[in-house]
Amino acid sequence: MELVGDGIDRLVELRRHLHQYPELRFTEHGTAKVLADRMAGLGEIRTEVARTGLVVHLPGIAPGPAVLLRADMDAYPVQDAKDVPYASVHPGVCHACGHDVHMTVAVGVARRFAADPPPRGSLTVLFQPAEEIPFGEESGAALVLAEEPFGRPRFDAVLGLHCWPELPAGTVGVDRETAMAAKDAFRVLLRGRPAHAATPARGRDAILGLTTLVSSLHAAVARSRDPHDLVAFNVGTIAGGRTQSLVADRAEATGTLRTHDPAVRARLKEVVERVARQQAAAFDLGIEFTWANEMPAIRNTPELVALAHRELPGHVEVADLAEPPLTTDDFALLGALGPSLYVKLGVRGAAGGAPLHSAEFDVDERCLHTGVTALDRLTRAVLAGALSAADSQAGPPAEDGRGGGAADAGATGPVPAVGA
Repeated sequence: MELVGDGIDRLVELRRHLHQYPELRFTEHGTAKVLADRMAGLGEIRTEVARTGLVVHLPGIAPGPAVLLRADMDAYPVQDAKDVPYASVHPGVCHACGHDVHMTVAVGVARRFAADPPPRGSLTVLFQPAEEIPFGEESGAALVLAEEPFGRPRFDAVLGLHCWPELPAGTVGVDRETAMAAKDAFRVLLRGRPAHAATPARGRDAILGLTTLVSSLHAAVARSRDPHDLVAFNVGTIAGGRTQSLVADRAEATGTLRTHDPAVRARLKEVVERVARQQAAAFDLGIEFTWANEMPAIRNTPELVALAHRELPGHVEVADLAEPPLTTDDFALLGALGPSLYVKLGVRGAAGGAPLHSAEFDVDERCLHTGVTALDRLTRAVLAGALSAADSQAGPPAEDGRGGGAADAGATGPVPAVGA
C-alpha cells in the first residue's frame, strides 16, 4: 500500500519544514499548529495537551481494539551546523534527536489509517512535548498522564519509534526486551566558606572539593559494577565560584546514571550518594544531594516483539537488536497505558550518519517510508487481533543477531529514492 493521502514527497516537505523551524520543550506552538493543520479532518483533535501537545483520535469502521501511537515534538538546544536548505533558522535550536522524523512518520501513519480505515478498532496519535528533560524539570509524558487526555483507557498496544543512526535507512530495529535504559539524574551542591585567595586556610574550597568529587565518583562507579553490567555514568555540568581571587564557597555539578538492571541501579545510586557525602565531609563542606528525573527503562512487551518479527519482514528490513542501548526516553512512562513496543528507525545514509544530539545530525529521508510502513502494519495487526498468534508463529531471532524474515531473505519493501 502506498502512502495514500500523504505521499512521500509531502512527508519529506513536512519533515524539512519541522526541521527548519524547531522549537524547544513546552514552546512547540508553531509545531502544534502545523501538525493540527495536517491532521485536520482525519479525526477528533484535542489541542494544548500537556500545554503544547495534541491528541488525534481516529476511529475504524467499527469499535474494537485501541492503539496509541506516540511522537515527541521538541527540539534540542544545539546549533545546527549542517549546510542544507532546511537547516534550522532558530539559533541554538535544532532537531538533533530526530523528533521531526518521529512526528512526520506519525502523520503518515494517521493519514494512511484515515484513507483506509480498518474494519474495527481505533488509532490515537499523541504528539507529546518536552521529551528532552533538563535536570529537575517536567517530563512531557508525565504531564500527559497527569492530564489524562485519553480518559485513561487501557490501550491494546502503545507504539513508538526513535531515529537510530547506527542502522541504515530501510531498516527497523527491534530490541528483544529493553529498548531504552533507566536514567537517574543527580545534582550535588557543595557549600564551603569564602576567603581571600592569599589566605586559603581561612576558607573551605568548594571548587577543590567538587573537582576531587568528580574523579571519586567516576572511580567509585567503575569499581562498583561488574564487567557485564550495562552502565553509563556522566557528570555533565560544573559551576562554581564568583571571582578568581576568592576561595569558592559554592560549587555544583549535575549528571546522570544510566542502567538496565534494577538491582544494579539501586546499588550504584547508593554508591554515588554515599561517595558524594563522604568527599564533602573530607573537605569540611556542606552538601545538598538531589536525585531527579528518575526515568524507568523501556521494556518491550514480548508479544509485541514477536508480532514485529512476524508482520514486518517482507515489507521492511528487520534487525534483531540483542544488546540494548543506554539512551533513555520518557516513552517509558506511557507503558502504564498498555503493552508497549518502541522500535529503532534506521536513518543512516550511504555516506554515514552523525550521532544523535550532534550539530550535524541528519537522516536519509527514505526512512520516512520505512517508519510509516512499519507502524502502519503493526497497528493494523494489533487491531486485527494478531497479538495472540504472534508468539506461536514468529520464529526465534537468528543466532547471528539478525531478525528472521526480511533480514535473512534479503527482502526489503519498496523504498523511494529520496535523498536526505
